[in-house]
Amino acid sequence: MFVAENHAVLLANETETLSLGARIAPNITAPLIIWLQGDLGAGKTTFTRGLLNALGHHGAVKSPTYNIVESYPLQKFILHHFDLYRFQTADEWLDAGLDELFTANSVSLIEWPQQGADFVPKPDIILHLTTINHGRNAELTAVSDHGKHLIASIKN
Repeated sequence: MFVAENHAVLLANETETLSLGARIAPNITAPLIIWLQGDLGAGKTTFTRGLLNALGHHGAVKSPTYNIVESYPLQKFILHHFDLYRFQTADEWLDAGLDELFTANSVSLIEWPQQGADFVPKPDIILHLTTINHGRNAELTAVSDHGKHLIASIKN
């Protein structure tokens, strides 16, 4: 039976949020799904920018709030950054054809996954960011063996 693995870290500022993404980057392999949870402004896109920069993306990284998804072709895989915040119903997932983006060669980061209900693929990792004072608390929960391996790689 799989036992979830948790790892919590205090992020004092934006630089440390970027750094958390960078620390995970070297060990990411496709396919992988990470749910990004937290209130508006909690650092979900900042984490994504740190991850993408460490993976070799040097362009802009913007929140996909209005486009629903931003895709970044990288050397080893394509990374899709979803933001489902504006979904009014979970059926919008199907209407947008988002299932087609999940392939063996993709890594997907999904903000506001609860907005897509059961249509959203299950995660390997859930990253929950909570704003505290001027920093953030990041709690990573592995919910698959792949996620457990990835979290273990940043704890060392």
